[in-house]
Order: sequence, then structure tokens, then C-alpha cells
Amino acid sequence: MAGLGEEQHTKSRVVKVDSLESWDMYVTQATNKGCPIVVHFTAAWCMPSVAMNPFFEEVASSYPDVLFLTVDVDEVKEVATKLEIKAMPTFWLMRDGAPLDKLVGANPEEVRKRIDSLVQSICVDVA
Repeated sequence: MAGLGEEQHTKSRVVKVDSLESWDMYVTQATNKGCPIVVHFTAAWCMPSVAMNPFFEEVASSYPDVLFLTVDVDEVKEVATKLEIKAMPTFWLMRDGAPLDKLVGANPEEVRKRIDSLVQSICVDVA
């Protein structure tokens, strides 16, 4: 199987999750590779979520060793329900298949700060 994100390099670094099965596959792949995950739970009708999409794309391009996923809560209700996502946008930071941090709301600076912290903690663990 191809490496995480390799097929997306030409366009988006953000991978759209379209089913519970694809969610499980991406989380499992990333966990097996020791790759952290940042998830944007969004909805087409939620203007703050939609407004965060370009930021999420931009921040994804800054962190090539992180898997960025986007989940539309209306299209993939099973994932949103399973993870008890109640508001959009919600950002989850995951490592080893488990959530480490959660941020609710459209706050680009805070999202970037928390991703930085996640990446820094992983670099420290590996060193």
C-alpha cells in the first residue's frame, strides 16, 4: 500500500473521510506508522467550519509528517456519533489512534499552536 498522503501531494494534503471504514483505515495506517493525525470535523452548512477550510489546507502543507483528515459530520454520521462530536468546527489531535487534544471553534491561531505542540512532543519523544 502507498505511504500516507503520497497520492494527495499533487493537490490537497487534507484527506476527506467518506465512511466509517475509511476513517478506521486512515487511523490504523497512521497509528502503524507512528504518524500523528489532525482531524477537522466540519459541516457544509456551518459557515465557521467552511471558513476554516483554507486555513486547514494551508496548515496541512506545513506539516508533511502529520495526517490531516476532514470529516463532514452529515456525510459520515457514524464517525461523528462514535466520537461524540457536538459542535462544528471541532478539531481533534490524535496520536497512536487515541485523541490527545480537542478544540471546538474557529480559532486558527489556537489550532496552529496545538498542532505545533503535538509535533514538538513527538520530536522530543523520538530524540
